[in-house]
Amino acid sequence: MKYLVILTDGAADYPIEELGGQTPLQYAKTPFIDELARRSIVGKAATIPEGFPPGSDVANLSVLGYDPAIYYTGRSPLEAVSMGVELKDEDLALRCNLVTLSGEKDYAAKTMSDYSAGEIETADAHQLMAAIQSGLGDGIFVFHPGISYRHLLVWKGGFDKEILLTPPHDISGQKIAAFLPRGRDGEALLQLMRKSAEILGDHSVNKSLLTAGHEPASSIWFWGEGRKPSLPSFAEKYSLQGSVVCAVDLVRGLGISAGLTPITVEGATGGVKTNFKGKAEAALRELESGQDFVFVHIESPDESGHQGNLDNKLWSIEQIDSQVIGTIVAALDRFEEIKIMILPDHPTPLAIKTHSSEPVPFMIYDSRRAFTEGSSMFDEVHAEKGPFIDPGHTLMDYFIRL
Repeated sequence: MKYLVILTDGAADYPIEELGGQTPLQYAKTPFIDELARRSIVGKAATIPEGFPPGSDVANLSVLGYDPAIYYTGRSPLEAVSMGVELKDEDLALRCNLVTLSGEKDYAAKTMSDYSAGEIETADAHQLMAAIQSGLGDGIFVFHPGISYRHLLVWKGGFDKEILLTPPHDISGQKIAAFLPRGRDGEALLQLMRKSAEILGDHSVNKSLLTAGHEPASSIWFWGEGRKPSLPSFAEKYSLQGSVVCAVDLVRGLGISAGLTPITVEGATGGVKTNFKGKAEAALRELESGQDFVFVHIESPDESGHQGNLDNKLWSIEQIDSQVIGTIVAALDRFEEIKIMILPDHPTPLAIKTHSSEPVPFMIYDSRRAFTEGSSMFDEVHAEKGPFIDPGHTLMDYFIRL
C-alpha cells in the first residue's frame, strides 16, 4: 500500500456572501477532487487542540500524527532544522519576517502594510538579511536567511527569555503599537526591529524595489519563538518510510525532524504562485521509487487567505485540483494499491486574514474500495455528515489503519 497526503494549507474558510453563501471550497471548480470524493470518506478533524494557537506548526504536527501537547516546542525551531541551523538546548529560535510598514517617523505609529514585503524575491531578501546580520548580528543574536520573506533569528542562550510576540499576518492593516514585543525581555527585540528600519531604509535593494513599483522591506518582525524539537520518527510510529514535498521551511523542518526525506521542487515558492504540477510529479516519483508515504504541502491557499484575496484563493484551490489532483488521478493505475488523504491543516478565512481553530474537512480515498459513505463534494458542509476525528493527531492513525 502507498500513502499520499495532500495538505492544502488554509483552504478551509467561512461562507462568503459574494459566493452566494458558499465557502471557496464549495464554490471553486474542482472536478478531480469531486471525482475522488464520490468514492471517499469525507469528514472533519480537530487539528488544533484546545488551548493551542491555530498555527501551521501545531496543525501540521497534528496531521502528521504527533500530539502537540507532547511534542510542540514552537514554530521557528522546525524552520531552523530545515535551514540546517544547529540549535543548542539553551538557544531560542525566532521567525524573522521581512515586512512592509507604513512611512511614519515614529516606529510605534506605523501600520503593518504587508507581512511578506510583497512576497519579496529570495535573492533580494538575502541581500537585505546580510545587511541585517552585519548591522545587528553579534555573539548573542545571529540572523540566518531563508526563503522570500521568511528568515530566522537565533538568540544564543535565550531559552529562558520572557517575551510576548504577535504574528505579523494577524495584524495586516493595523497599527503596530499594541503588538510590539512585550514581556520582561521584549525590549531587546524591539530595539532590533527599530534599528532594522534604519538599516533597510537606505538599502539599495529597497531603492530598486521602489523604483520598480514594488513594496520595500522596511523592517524585520519577530514571532514564532521556540526551543530545539525532538520527535520520534514517522517510521518508528507507522513502520513507513516517507518523503515530504514542500517549499516552506516550517513543514520541511517538521518532515526532517520526523525522519522524512525532504524533496525540493524547482519553481516551488511557498507563495500564491508555485509549481503545483511539479509537486504532484515529485510525489509520484517518490512513491514509484520505493517510498511508502509522501506528504505534499501546498501553501498557496493560506497565503491567499492572509492577503484577503478571494480571487487568488479560488484560483489556488482550482490549481490544486487541476494541476495536483488531476496529475495524481491520471497516474492512479500506476499503483496496485494507494490511499490518498486531502485536507487543510487549519482554516485561513478571508474575513479575518489569519488562521482559525475550527475543525477542517478531510477526504480519504482508497483505491481498493469505494466507501458507501462517499460524498459528492469535498467541502466544509459535506464534511459535517461524515466522521469527526478528535483529537486531530489520531487522524493519521485512522488514515493508515482504515
